Amino acid sequence: MEHTYRLVIRCPDRVGIVARVSEFISAHQGWLTEASYHSEPPAEDGQGGWFFMRNEIRADSLSVDINTFRQDFAVLAKDFSMDWFLTDSSRRKRLVILASHASHCLADILYRWHSGELYCEIAAVIANHDNLRGMVEWHGIPFHHVPVDKADKAPHFQAVDQLLQQYQAETVVLARYMQILPAAICQQYEGQLINIHHSFLPSFIGANPYFQAYDRGVKLIGATCHYVTEDLDQGPIIEQDVERISHRHNKADLVRLGKDVEKIVLARGLRYHLEDRIVIHGRKTVIFD
Repeated sequence: MEHTYRLVIRCPDRVGIVARVSEFISAHQGWLTEASYHSEPPAEDGQGGWFFMRNEIRADSLSVDINTFRQDFAVLAKDFSMDWFLTDSSRRKRLVILASHASHCLADILYRWHSGELYCEIAAVIANHDNLRGMVEWHGIPFHHVPVDKADKAPHFQAVDQLLQQYQAETVVLARYMQILPAAICQQYEGQLINIHHSFLPSFIGANPYFQAYDRGVKLIGATCHYVTEDLDQGPIIEQDVERISHRHNKADLVRLGKDVEKIVLARGLRYHLEDRIVIHGRKTVIFD
């Protein structure tokens, strides 16, 4: 993977943003390897439009070090009221995975990480069942079994929170974790919690969506990768996909086909996040894929 710096910007739309940013990068001898832009028009209520940008700059092309570049850019960013960040592609994000007893999503992430497809550091896996320990530890990753008492889930979430802090988690993936995280954890890791929901949201939220879909006789089932918020299954959507079905498929078929979609959708969404291709804007996302 080529060593680059990723400059991601969100700001109110106005004339001259692309020109000023491009001039700034050029003045620092920056070589763009990728440049993406999106402009969102003003809303019907008269609120102004928004502009989104993602640039990848070849690291060895800059005439200054990254800290100087960041300090200099802050002046320009202030002029345009930008929300922005600059990341180093060579730095692996620290990832902690939360799981339950289902293995398909976790196994897929571990395989893609092991093969180099997902560039990150998997610091630990936390699960409320112990059946996945062997698979995780085979990869040399710490595994923590934290059971859930249905009568009192607070100790479980306290332990999870402590482990997330212990491992200095930067990204948390819910790989079919199947527990509703407390508001405090959702707030603490806002924009860093990624979930896979086995349904094409906003339809069939909550538990057993495939059975709900079967009972409705749907012709498409799907999966949704989204950021976790305090509102159940209502966070900004990152990625979705579907699989066509018919009356010939039973409930077991829907679960089997759905698992395939879940793995693909979660992997795509996680990859976008790791590569800083997502800009969260209110309840939506802009994806520079």
